[in-house]
Amino acid sequence: MDKKTIAVVFGGQSSEHEISCISVATVLRQIDESKYNILIIGITKEGRWLKVDSIEAVEDGSWREGTVGAILSPDASMKGVLFLENGHATLEKVDVVFPVLHGLWGEDGTIQGVLELAGIPYVGCGVLASAVSMDKLYTKIIVDSIGVAQAAYVPVLRRELKDMNTVVARVESRFSYPVFVKPSCAGSSKGVSKATDRESLIHALEVAAAEDVKILVEEMIVGRELECAIFNSGETEASGIGEILAAADFYDYDAKYNNAESRTVINPELPEGKMDEIREAAKAIFQAVDGCGLARVDFFLEKDTNRVIFNEINTLPGFTAISMYPMLWEARGRKKPELVEALIQSAYTRRA
Repeated sequence: MDKKTIAVVFGGQSSEHEISCISVATVLRQIDESKYNILIIGITKEGRWLKVDSIEAVEDGSWREGTVGAILSPDASMKGVLFLENGHATLEKVDVVFPVLHGLWGEDGTIQGVLELAGIPYVGCGVLASAVSMDKLYTKIIVDSIGVAQAAYVPVLRRELKDMNTVVARVESRFSYPVFVKPSCAGSSKGVSKATDRESLIHALEVAAAEDVKILVEEMIVGRELECAIFNSGETEASGIGEILAAADFYDYDAKYNNAESRTVINPELPEGKMDEIREAAKAIFQAVDGCGLARVDFFLEKDTNRVIFNEINTLPGFTAISMYPMLWEARGRKKPELVEALIQSAYTRRA
């Protein structure tokens, strides 16, 4: 049987560029080279697309010095990538794309839109699901409509911060401290802060505004942080549950990737019925945003009340050595090579 050609795209211009570079090395090592010719395409922080020669070039960072440009053509008659070298362009046909891109310009529907125009099957959610899941405010609006509990919130626009006193008064009229402040469109907890008083709230709003024009101020939920992995290739499957034991006050970017004391626990002990409740809520949210392929859905289990409370959904979750998504499926007997192959095959199912 002829090999298919898979283009694996990573890097990107988002604040999660470095995490993408770690995730893609894991993904690349799982792809069966007897079945696929692999094209590796890296996007620098400046937005330059480059052909990458090897996994080793990804891991040591030398890929950023590459000289062969890459253009993913939106022309559906081409169905491929143009490689540019010494003034010459060569077209490589592509059968499927695996975008290992986290955050803005990768997880938000942008590259998905290009791939829709190109008519090339791709792994993961489509344009709509990617866009609304990336935007925490619109995710909340959708989740409100299906009756799943979530933290109460106050939306704030960056332009409103010109009158900071009015914004602070609006927040304080709704919540007592502490509160969490989040950019609406940023991943891996970038720009997320805990505010314990008026001064720290103002600082948190400014930090979040540096990441996005829309900001959420949320009530603080005290409880356990739990995650569920979703896989879909025609039928939506939910994994078991993973628990985050953050080394810091909350699971921010530093605690997630730079603090060795942060830990994850697969299938922790939960009150009776809560695992099934979380799994069903995760599937309902994934379906409500029109998800496809994969996602990780995050929840709190509130202390004292044991309420299951939705936190957020990630449509291109991390694939690093410490990432919950592949670990949750491994715990269910689906090893990384099998999982990656199933995700690639789901791209064809979705296209059909």
